[in-house]
Amino acid sequence: MVDGVHDMGGMHGFGPVPIEPNEPVFHEPWEGHVYALARAGDLGLFPNLDASRYNLEMLPPAEYLSMSYYERWLIRNQRRLVEIGHITEEELEDRLAFYRENPDAPVPRHKDDGMLERAKARFTGKPEPLDRPNGKTPRFKVGDTVRTKNIHPKTHTRLPRYARGKTGVVARVHGRHDLPDTIAHGRGANPEGLYSVRFEAQELWGSDTEGRGVVHIDLWDSYLDPPDGPK
Repeated sequence: MVDGVHDMGGMHGFGPVPIEPNEPVFHEPWEGHVYALARAGDLGLFPNLDASRYNLEMLPPAEYLSMSYYERWLIRNQRRLVEIGHITEEELEDRLAFYRENPDAPVPRHKDDGMLERAKARFTGKPEPLDRPNGKTPRFKVGDTVRTKNIHPKTHTRLPRYARGKTGVVARVHGRHDLPDTIAHGRGANPEGLYSVRFEAQELWGSDTEGRGVVHIDLWDSYLDPPDGPK
């Protein structure tokens, strides 16, 4: 998340969030294809999840707001394929022009049993642990009161804007995890303490908040200070 339209949590003016009963995973077949393209490890589109998120945040605001969820993924993937040299802009434009003129033309299919086996192993095998035992020792413990920093980075972060400068309580210590703010930009994993922090809804959105709900946000050590300031 960066400042701007890409961090929409708590922003006004976008209307209610539509809730679709029994919403399908994909509304159209092409959405599933876009998802598969993004998850195809053999393509090496992004070195890690945070880098892929940052590439979404690089979409121009007007484009970002005009696109559906998987349209954003599609454009991000297209631009990344060009960036790392899998295709050229000219090849992409030629192919798009062909299918605009020939919408019923068959789409070439690629069969690679080896890729299928590698994907199967990746997504059905035992996941690698995310905790990094050699990372920085977490500063806080369950029950500690913390205050989030009021930062405004121009690069990737997982501290949402609506939760900056707010006070909460550590509900869980997840261990030591890679820091998104650096790993997204190739500046090292820098693992540090990761916590689930509990915030009262009124703390986040004011006294006129509807109801008495709470929000739990996973936050890294770098985002937090003791309630009375840095130590």
